[in-house]
Amino acid sequence: MGERVRVAFLGGLGEIGRNCAVIEQAGRLVVLDCGVMFPNAEMPGVDLVLPDFSFLTDRAGDVDGIVLSHGHEDHVGAIAYLLTEMNVPVYGSAFTLGIARNRLDEANLASSAKLIAVSDGERRRIGPFDVEFIPVTHSVPNGFATAFHTDQGVVLHSGDFKLDLTPVDGRRTDLSRIGEIASTVGVRLLLSDSTNAEEPGFTGSESLVGESLRRIFDTHTGRRIIVACFASHVHRIQQLSEAAIASGRRMALLGRSMVKNVALARELGLLHISDQSIVDIEEIDRVDPGELCILSTGSQGEPMSALSLMAGGESRWLNIVDGDVVVLSSHAIPGNEWAVGKVMDGLARRGAEVIHASVAHVHESGHARQGELATLLSIARPASFVPVHGEYRHLLRHSRLAIEMGVPAKEVLVCEDGDVIALTDDGIDFDGEVPSDYIFVDGIAGDVGLGVLRDRRVLAEEGVVVAVVTVARRTGKLVGRAEVVSRGFLDDAGHEDLASEARAAIEKAVEVAVGEGKHEPDALRRIIRRTLGRLVNERTRRRPMIVPVVVEA
Repeated sequence: MGERVRVAFLGGLGEIGRNCAVIEQAGRLVVLDCGVMFPNAEMPGVDLVLPDFSFLTDRAGDVDGIVLSHGHEDHVGAIAYLLTEMNVPVYGSAFTLGIARNRLDEANLASSAKLIAVSDGERRRIGPFDVEFIPVTHSVPNGFATAFHTDQGVVLHSGDFKLDLTPVDGRRTDLSRIGEIASTVGVRLLLSDSTNAEEPGFTGSESLVGESLRRIFDTHTGRRIIVACFASHVHRIQQLSEAAIASGRRMALLGRSMVKNVALARELGLLHISDQSIVDIEEIDRVDPGELCILSTGSQGEPMSALSLMAGGESRWLNIVDGDVVVLSSHAIPGNEWAVGKVMDGLARRGAEVIHASVAHVHESGHARQGELATLLSIARPASFVPVHGEYRHLLRHSRLAIEMGVPAKEVLVCEDGDVIALTDDGIDFDGEVPSDYIFVDGIAGDVGLGVLRDRRVLAEEGVVVAVVTVARRTGKLVGRAEVVSRGFLDDAGHEDLASEARAAIEKAVEVAVGEGKHEPDALRRIIRRTLGRLVNERTRRRPMIVPVVVEA
């Protein structure tokens, strides 16, 4: 009988982002991806959302390595946070590790990190696993599907992938190797990307975007063109640069991640742009607008990104003027639609012609649609199947597709964050849970708890009312009048009558409390909070944050 193999999901199931799973055999662990999720409108002040690593930190001595499938933030963005807890080898392609190194540099961990580059088709022994790195096509260079050869057979993780027959770099998803595994040792469990599981047909080739970009450059001669796309999308950047240079333009790079990633891709030979075709962003005023293309970050409307600053007229480097052409070469990530729309409006108000995916073919997904997912299922012929990487409806639709393609229904599990599954000689089944809470990060302050997040929501939605009373240190009796001020609650016209009533109620409540012998500051603060909160709710039917302040004189 084979050794039991477990898979624990710390993130990425039922959501877009935080991709992180753990493969376990014989008590040893290998981490697969280590990503972040970007905050939504319900997370005020939060910069990043991480997986809960407590399962891993509690067993840090059992972790043999981290495998990174590709270089997108939702798969590598949390690597620095995990490596502060344990120093284990990290495996991935040279480009993926270059992206990860940028994150580690920011955390001063790059010099101590053990980064091990692997190539297409390579196999590495990591703990008890023989791990095979299989090329897949995606919207970032050198992504991998990973085959974990275990005592229960091959656990195949598709990575983020598509079946592009004409990829920009010629590197296709290696279906032949997957078919070879299926026809020899077999695929015991397939974990497959579900992002586009609701979309019928096949995802278009990235090369088609290049044709559309060339038409845009050809039909907008004499005008400055600014293009925003993901800084990791090297294939898109290659096509943009070729279209720009063919139209007699030079390239300027705007945004820290764009500058870093272009330099990394050029160094690794993944991006081919000559030095003569690049102009420093500080020199763009010396270049004729019709001879310039600016490649910018900020396609998702991030508040302080280069494109958002342009839209608000706050860019240090350039002002949008009438006649400028701005191309958003991306789709809005779910949840970012409002932010992207706001940026497009800001650009249009400043006179730019805004071209986006709804009006021109300037973007193509890097994720497989139903036709490609079915193709992978038919080639891999897995004994068991778990959909990964997607919101719950994506996972559910993918699971149904797997059953339609012949995977027995009892061997298909729809999992969510925190679930653990086990492969045994008897099949596949759920095998407990692990912590999977959201870990919120706010700047250098570090983790932000749910209590802080809840307070921020109250402040944003209801405002704050502060009551200040001064009392005698020994007796607790009031000294002077109570003060009541508010922010984000009522305007001046509606505030004064309520403030006057609140002052009187607070003073009376304090006098009664002192008369009963309750004059400690903590006790008085509780009484003030209760009195003021009840009054405000009765008069306004609102629940602002109440902040009582007791000053001893």
